[in-house]
Amino acid sequence: MSSSSEDLPEVHLPPHHADSPFRASRLEKLRALRAAGIDPYPYGFDRTDMAAELQERYAELPADTETADVVRVAGRIRAMRNNGMFIDLHDVGGKIQVFSHRDNLDEAQLEILRCLDLGDILGVEGIVRRTKRGELSVSASRLTPLCKTLETLPEKYHGLVDVEARYRQRYVDLIMNEESRVTLRRRAGVLSAFRAELGERGFLEVETPMLHAIYGGAAAKPFETHHNALDLDLYLRIALELYLKRLIVGGLADGVYEIGRCFRNEGLSPRHNPEFTMMECYRAYADYSDIMDLTEALLARAATEIHGGTQVTYDGKTIDFAGPYPRKSMAGLVQEATGVDFLMIDGAEAARASARSLGAEVTGKETWGSALELAFEHTVEASLVQPTHVIDFPRDISPLAKAHRTDPRLTERFETFVNGWEVANGFSELNDPQDQYERFEAQVTARAAGDEEAPPMDRDFVTALEFGMPPTGGLGIGIDRVTMLLTDSPTIREVIAFPTLRPKR
Repeated sequence: MSSSSEDLPEVHLPPHHADSPFRASRLEKLRALRAAGIDPYPYGFDRTDMAAELQERYAELPADTETADVVRVAGRIRAMRNNGMFIDLHDVGGKIQVFSHRDNLDEAQLEILRCLDLGDILGVEGIVRRTKRGELSVSASRLTPLCKTLETLPEKYHGLVDVEARYRQRYVDLIMNEESRVTLRRRAGVLSAFRAELGERGFLEVETPMLHAIYGGAAAKPFETHHNALDLDLYLRIALELYLKRLIVGGLADGVYEIGRCFRNEGLSPRHNPEFTMMECYRAYADYSDIMDLTEALLARAATEIHGGTQVTYDGKTIDFAGPYPRKSMAGLVQEATGVDFLMIDGAEAARASARSLGAEVTGKETWGSALELAFEHTVEASLVQPTHVIDFPRDISPLAKAHRTDPRLTERFETFVNGWEVANGFSELNDPQDQYERFEAQVTARAAGDEEAPPMDRDFVTALEFGMPPTGGLGIGIDRVTMLLTDSPTIREVIAFPTLRPKR
């Protein structure tokens, strides 16, 4: 199979890699495989077993024992010893050793062995044995190259540790770092747990538009785009809410939910990414108390799915997701922490003065409710480590929530805090179309006064409410933050496979 480099087929090399001796060596091996009539990128491989399955099936096989069982395994080469006699082959479930001895391989197969590198994807057929040292192995009788790699993996014992490189080349991060694979698999577990809980409760999973002519459902600046055929400016959605509630109006189901991407044109932080995943659900004939019960069930289900129980550790702190969670009003929590009772304060100016006296940064444009919220954020938020429902938000910062049944300054809205973070937001949903129109008008006024995050009027949504929406409870949960808590991840970039990054210059 050996050939001189002059006889081998030409493989073009991108200019930025032209000076890499490691890449040049791999390209030489690639040429050699092709010259021998071997496709280094075949269409498939008939694998019979996974590494973890073999480890379990032959757990009792004694050392220095050879079976007659022929298997076909495939995976990525992560280690090679003794000129390829011993290969560590990794698939998605684990590792199996490949024993490639010249007594079992003909010359063509030995030439293939000489063309292998770390990182190559390889198929192996052979019999199962356990070595004298106790390592379960496949004694290879046939090697099948499945993908010849041209890039060199990071050095084994240090892996890919540069944080920026890990996020920019997540594919390499996943090859090298088991922790990253576990984190993203656990994220999938969170989604599965939510779907299972909601499905058992009779919710219907639906899909709603990501391109909106009018954005709404939250206070955030949107991303803008343009539809050429319609000559129409559109916005990437900032929330799922308004279309889901239209489905409740239409009677599609008494409970609907969607798990989907939302987009907000805001800065980056350890807890913020411009695109993120929300689960939003709406239940007819429910109020915010019912939705708090549902929130507790969802978070406990997710924790149990990932950890086998409701207790988890985040940043050295033990957090228990078992319900019921404390339910405390925003104003009451501020009073507990500071002695200042905002419910006894009249007017925005006095509220701003009180918030300023507590150390909050006040701009002078705050309403009574937003001043209370600033005071809460400054004096209380960080202390809410164990899951807590903060209830009864001010009306002027809750444009989609039903007015509180005993205090018209407040709404039946809650946010669930864990580790000082908001992870869930729920309402007794506003279904009075006249009240909703007035709340939207207030947002329009705020927008005209310079509030870039205030959404425009959505007249069609008001029209939908005029056709009648039953009493409804709604909930939004941030999948990324919940996953951070359940995987002990310090930043949102750890739990998003491909986070938004500033381009490299």
